[in-house]
Amino acid sequence: MDFTHAGQAFAIQSRIGLLHLISGKIAAGKSTLARQLASNPQTVLISEDGWLAQLYPDELRSVTDYVRLSSRLRLAMEMHVVDLLKSGTSVVLDFPFNTLSARAWGRRIFENAGASHYLHFLNVSDEECKQRLRLRNSSGDHPFQATDEQFEQITKHFVEPSPQEGFNLVMHH
Repeated sequence: MDFTHAGQAFAIQSRIGLLHLISGKIAAGKSTLARQLASNPQTVLISEDGWLAQLYPDELRSVTDYVRLSSRLRLAMEMHVVDLLKSGTSVVLDFPFNTLSARAWGRRIFENAGASHYLHFLNVSDEECKQRLRLRNSSGDHPFQATDEQFEQITKHFVEPSPQEGFNLVMHH
């Protein structure tokens, strides 16, 4: 084997991937945007909803369950995502980066990987999100359904990203 060529191939593959984080209320279009972003070459999509539905199909019944199980999933995924980024693979995290603590988790990932990032913010009104949520619920295509009451309960914790947080912020209206 010619190690000179192998070293050059490794150098090309060792570029750091780009991390995409997405913030927006329930049914704002985060998963749709995530799929679009993941269509780029050498980009992988990691969907929180998909993983939660597969790992905990009978355990996710309430917002409290979501918080507990999502925290467990984030802990399990963190170093995996760092490794993907370090390998040169770009990653789209279809997780809601809707709170300061969620965004701190995203920051930890791209900083530990030495990766660039974008925080995409889908700025959609509550009423439009609720309309989309009702359509999504009636279609049955989404692994989880949420009521208007759950929308309100979860939205109480939503913190709109601000430029002061220091992310590479991309606004979507």
